[in-house]
Amino acid sequence: MLKKSIEKAINQQINAEFHSAYLYLSMSSWLQSVGMAGCANWMKVQYQEELAHATHFFDYVLERGGRVTLAPIAEVTVDFKSVMHVFEETLKHEINVTGLINNLMDVAIKESDHATKSFLQWFVDEQVEEEANVEQILNNLKLINGEGQGLLMMDREMQSRVFVNPFPGKA
Repeated sequence: MLKKSIEKAINQQINAEFHSAYLYLSMSSWLQSVGMAGCANWMKVQYQEELAHATHFFDYVLERGGRVTLAPIAEVTVDFKSVMHVFEETLKHEINVTGLINNLMDVAIKESDHATKSFLQWFVDEQVEEEANVEQILNNLKLINGEGQGLLMMDREMQSRVFVNPFPGKA
């Protein structure tokens, strides 16, 4: 059985994950509108990953006898200055999500909830990977000044990214 403090914190994280999904779908739309189909695809895969994360948290609360309470999703940015700006905002967002996951882990540690700590460790590790992936994209964008033929090559490369459910056997 989940303690109420853990249940409340995970419910907040569920909302944050849905917000992330919504943000990345918005970014995908903007990228598509400026002709960057590959980058739009990359963001759409991010959207799918965030939905999977939200669903995994959702299922965990129910599995532990808790109650999921969904809250409204905050408004997201819909316009961006450039492809570089999109990925700068993505990195800022991922750094924020890392903080949220770390805070959630702190609650689990404080409550001595070892099952939740075990569950959260995957997300701690995932955030290291998320930040590193976006930093690499930003480094590449900086090398090409975020424009020209280099940007077109990056866009084509990003088209090949596909969603792989990180939780096989789950929704």
